[in-house]
Amino acid sequence: MTNGIFFRFFAVVLCMTLLTTAALSASRIKDIADFEGIRENQLIGYGLVVGLNGTGDGLRNAPFTKQSLQAMLERLGVNTRDVDLNTNTVAAVMVTANLPPFSTQGTRIDVSVSALGNAASLQGGTLLVTPLVGADGEVYAIAQGSVAIGGFSAQADAASVVRGVPTAGRISNGGLVEREVEFKLASLTTLRLALRNPDLTTSRRIALSINELIGMPTAEPLDPGTVRIDLPREYDGNIVDLLTDIEQLIVEPDLAARVVIDENSGIIVMGQDVKVSMVAVAQGNLTVTIAETPEVSQPLPFANGQTTIVPRSEIFVNDDPDAKLAIVPEAVTLKQLVDGLNALGIGPRDMISILQAIKASGALQAEIEVL
Repeated sequence: MTNGIFFRFFAVVLCMTLLTTAALSASRIKDIADFEGIRENQLIGYGLVVGLNGTGDGLRNAPFTKQSLQAMLERLGVNTRDVDLNTNTVAAVMVTANLPPFSTQGTRIDVSVSALGNAASLQGGTLLVTPLVGADGEVYAIAQGSVAIGGFSAQADAASVVRGVPTAGRISNGGLVEREVEFKLASLTTLRLALRNPDLTTSRRIALSINELIGMPTAEPLDPGTVRIDLPREYDGNIVDLLTDIEQLIVEPDLAARVVIDENSGIIVMGQDVKVSMVAVAQGNLTVTIAETPEVSQPLPFANGQTTIVPRSEIFVNDDPDAKLAIVPEAVTLKQLVDGLNALGIGPRDMISILQAIKASGALQAEIEVL
């Protein structure tokens, strides 16, 4: 009787553990997919930042800044064609922003400002009125305001210091939307979901989850990155309710086994499903050290000679004779694989070469992506 109660208790705990693990790896549809048409639009513009404390563009080295300054002054009724402008308080900049979906006229957006010429800093500058255009060449927003930067620069006669990037800044709520992007969401009869990480299994799970919610087969996976949804009649005219219900559905995304390697920084990232068959690995570090200790040779007193430098070189070779074959056991979980590789006692740089060699031998069941 006692054993039966124990086994039932163990089964309940096991089921709760499995459900908790699945819940932790699951995600909402709104976090793994986007609705077609509901997206941002990128804007760009060219403008001038004025009021800099001697850290702006040199007009002789940045002719585009001089031309832009002259054109702006002429529009304001100031004739500068025969005047030799020589100021360092103005900088030419590129202004970028993202237009949120369904933004209406008068909405405020943040803009980013980046120096285009040889300005040293944008600290204390003010961006003049700058039109922001989209990919179609139409003006969708106007930007203006004081630039806030996250760095600074200071220079003296014999030393200088630069912290952060003083030539790039941001204007909070510095953009004003002037044109709306037309998109009639309520008139759609078919929607498409775009997966951020395309996968056949994930797209099928999303379609099944949506069909279970609606109670009829309205969602269909078209490819690894797209799920089409035919709007049911009961949601006709109230598409927002449908999208709200869909984006809150919980789906467990399925990811391919992949190892991402950044050779420049030595970073290695492994996915949960990475597996390796049992292999034996030997790694030897060949270290060659060359030491130069030049010596000065001087002639004897009253001798007819010259002082010369005689080179002295010493070369040391360390072939690490203690390196031996180590066995990496067949991995069942990511932790076991990491423990097996860490048992080799090597650094990330050598780990990259070992992973590539294991992949070449056919023992690594994962895709290697080198950044």
